[in-house]
Amino acid sequence: MKRSTRYMNFLNKKFNAFGLDISDLSLKIAKLEKTQDFLKLTAFGEGEIPPGIIEEGEIRDEKSLTEIIKNSLNQIKGKRLKTKYVVASLPEEKSFLDLIRLPKVKEEELSSAVKFEAENHIPLPLEEVYFDFEKIEPISNHLKYQEVLVAACPKKIVDSYLRVLKKARLQPLVFEVESLSIVRALIKKGENSPPLLIIDFGGTRTSFIIYSGRSLRFTSTIPISSQVLTESIAKNLKISKKKAEVLKIKEGLKGDKKVFEAMIPPLTDLIEQIKALLRYYHTHASKDQLLRNGKRMEKILLCGRGSLLKGLAEFLTKELKIEVKVGNPWVNILKTPIKEIPELPFEKSLGYTTALGLALRGIYGD
Repeated sequence: MKRSTRYMNFLNKKFNAFGLDISDLSLKIAKLEKTQDFLKLTAFGEGEIPPGIIEEGEIRDEKSLTEIIKNSLNQIKGKRLKTKYVVASLPEEKSFLDLIRLPKVKEEELSSAVKFEAENHIPLPLEEVYFDFEKIEPISNHLKYQEVLVAACPKKIVDSYLRVLKKARLQPLVFEVESLSIVRALIKKGENSPPLLIIDFGGTRTSFIIYSGRSLRFTSTIPISSQVLTESIAKNLKISKKKAEVLKIKEGLKGDKKVFEAMIPPLTDLIEQIKALLRYYHTHASKDQLLRNGKRMEKILLCGRGSLLKGLAEFLTKELKIEVKVGNPWVNILKTPIKEIPELPFEKSLGYTTALGLALRGIYGD
């Protein structure tokens, strides 16, 4: 974001930083470099985070997380990381993103106007959060108001991630809410997009991101996740979670009928949550956000570690009556049409979507 407050954004473009995505159960690292043609992934890696170290985005054991980050950096694939500068994610479930409409004001008055209005949108006192904002290019030419995207996160959350990264001998330049990184990775830079929904189907939660025009418009998070599907299989088939995970990956929604039926309860809940989200958005969004060439929501993109569940895209397409396909996190990295084989296989790269979005910010600065 272009305007900042302390810790949410202090990126200097002279630094070439890598991306670090930290979630409850894993972390991902990605480093990009400019080439003569476009960009190249020069380093990547990941690390497992045992349950309990981070819970719902809140760090419970800073010492253990610090060691996991250090070990993961030492086991990087590709070129050795020579930089200590990092662009790091903030947990979606602990952050707040909102699109605010303001009367048009002079540039020098915008910061105070945003701060005043943000108090009505952020569910915590402003003195308890770090927040950042960015002016949004309007979908249509509004004469009376302008739109600003506001991001905020509790200071105690940001400060805990800052402490851990510094203990790991890293220098964070930017902390960014995950959904902003995901959008940067999946939406072609400069594209004026019709309304679409991005579903980040993760290990411990699922995030919904609505994008329209040239900006993120709405986000929400629910506890349904890839892990919940595994637990549902284990419970219904009376097997261990380890065996359930193997069956989930092997059979997906296309294989053994018993495995599919064991996942029906959380999948049904997921479908209903998506339908409710779309109803809410279509009811509350302004007309210019909903319509582009006379169309409403016409596409859904999947990303995250759970997005490669066999048959998931087809299942969602059938149930929602909207085209659902897996997103492409290389769209702003490799040349179009994409002919190169990425160093990181495409299937695995979906779990790196946030890290790649962070790495893009690390190289471009926005």
